[in-house]
Amino acid sequence: MASSESSSEPSQAVIGLAPAPETGSSALPAGTFDGTCVVVTGGGTGLGKAIAAEFARLGANIVIASRKPEHLEAGRNEIAAIGAEVIAVECDIRDPESIKAMFDAAIDAFGLPSVLINNAAANFPVPAEDMSPNAWRTVVDITLNGTFLCSREFARRHLADRSRGSIVNVGASYAWTGGPGFAHSAAAKAGVVNMTETLAVEWAPFGIQVNCLVPGLMPHEDMTSDIRSNLGGIHDKDDRQPAMRVGRPRELGYAATFLASPYASFISGHTLVVDGANWQRRSLTNPPVQTVREQMGLGDFQAD
Repeated sequence: MASSESSSEPSQAVIGLAPAPETGSSALPAGTFDGTCVVVTGGGTGLGKAIAAEFARLGANIVIASRKPEHLEAGRNEIAAIGAEVIAVECDIRDPESIKAMFDAAIDAFGLPSVLINNAAANFPVPAEDMSPNAWRTVVDITLNGTFLCSREFARRHLADRSRGSIVNVGASYAWTGGPGFAHSAAAKAGVVNMTETLAVEWAPFGIQVNCLVPGLMPHEDMTSDIRSNLGGIHDKDDRQPAMRVGRPRELGYAATFLASPYASFISGHTLVVDGANWQRRSLTNPPVQTVREQMGLGDFQAD
């Protein structure tokens, strides 16, 4: 009989973390965000849309900002179906004037936004040696510079209004670990995490919280092609993560609504990881090293 050590099957004691609550449920009281304007950049698809939906269920008026008209339409329709007031505004977060126009539109519709979710980002896999200078600049410009410019505009308006507000940035765990194949995005997200801590200290005296959320694997329609292809043959209950399941996009929404709620008013400068402990996972013996080029199915590097 084979010993338990030789079996690849998990033991009967392995049950994983509890499943996510059903869609529509909330730990916060109904109406927590009644009359509150919430801006979500990149809110038309994926995790941004899931965050916007949880604020909408709690009574918020939603402003979806995106560069892509088709994303704006999709996000607006989904939030409206929940029963919330929503507008969709085209915005390029690399452009300070476009950001100002988006906030002006938000104020015209709902008043000064009380919550800003900096979710918009750019990302695609590429070995560092193949990365063009323009690819580097574009990802850093959207992910890091865009997050700063939106935060700056939000804070300036609250400082002038002498009113409180809450910013929630969306980071990534490779801000700490590095991200082979994603040097541009990992560097930018590291900047977002660090900037969260700096801005929290600067703006707390003026009533502005700044926190960060780091999502784990939460399958959704806006994932990069490499993640989609890797997930194609894997059932979501396979033992690929300590939680024994993937996350649900609404779980990031639960965390965002909590951090922006009155119940988290003394939390600022914090980065909350929502990934079922996956980023801390280590193996006692590591698998053989595969270069990023091998993992991506690329041949040897050829100099121009």
